[in-house]
Amino acid sequence: MWPKISTNYSPNFNANKRSKKDIKFIIIHYTGMKNESSALNRLCDIKTKVSAHYFIKKDGSILNLVPPIYEAWHAGKSNWKGFKSINKYSIGIEIQNSGHDNKYENFTQKQINSTKKLLKYLKNKYKVKSKNVLGHSDIAPDRKKDPGEKFPWKKLAKSQLSQWHNLNENKLKHKRLILLNLVEESNFMANLSKIGYLKTSQQNNNIKKRNIIRAFQRHFRQNLINGIPDHECLMISKDLIKS
Repeated sequence: MWPKISTNYSPNFNANKRSKKDIKFIIIHYTGMKNESSALNRLCDIKTKVSAHYFIKKDGSILNLVPPIYEAWHAGKSNWKGFKSINKYSIGIEIQNSGHDNKYENFTQKQINSTKKLLKYLKNKYKVKSKNVLGHSDIAPDRKKDPGEKFPWKKLAKSQLSQWHNLNENKLKHKRLILLNLVEESNFMANLSKIGYLKTSQQNNNIKKRNIIRAFQRHFRQNLINGIPDHECLMISKDLIKS
């Protein structure tokens, strides 16, 4: 059953149409604003120059702000698997949530249900792979934290709507906080690059590396986000590459 979608068009998009085959990614965001009326106003205000294709309210209602055939302005400076300016290749979904700078509440069950329905619809229509359903923090780890560690990536993966590892999580916990040696850390960072994260050739740029690791943890190891790679993270990264 496809989702019920209402329209609330935003003027913030590129006027040139794109083809369906240009759409390779779906990017999940939270609004980071305290109430959804302010968030919706911002996404539809021509002065802000920001938008998304879809907006999911607290009650699960789905609004279409920009038709997917047009490029919305949701990703900003971004990078994934060598693709830059991800706006050109993606559909953006904004979910109402106050975000880390406010109280960062749990997503409502109605929001999760609607997200699942919308993703199923979009993945089917635009042939987007599950591993290309990403968070804003994945493609812009230096700038963004959304949708954050409370977003249910694992639940979505069970419905084949996103990527998750296939490892036993109880066994994984025994590998947590066992630090990597220099060779293992180098292999881990190489794995992140293979998954899609921005490759960091500046080995002494620890801030950039830590931000990328935190983005990985927010997506795939959500109950400990410390920016420190350990054997749990390494094992997850190896499994994701295999899948």
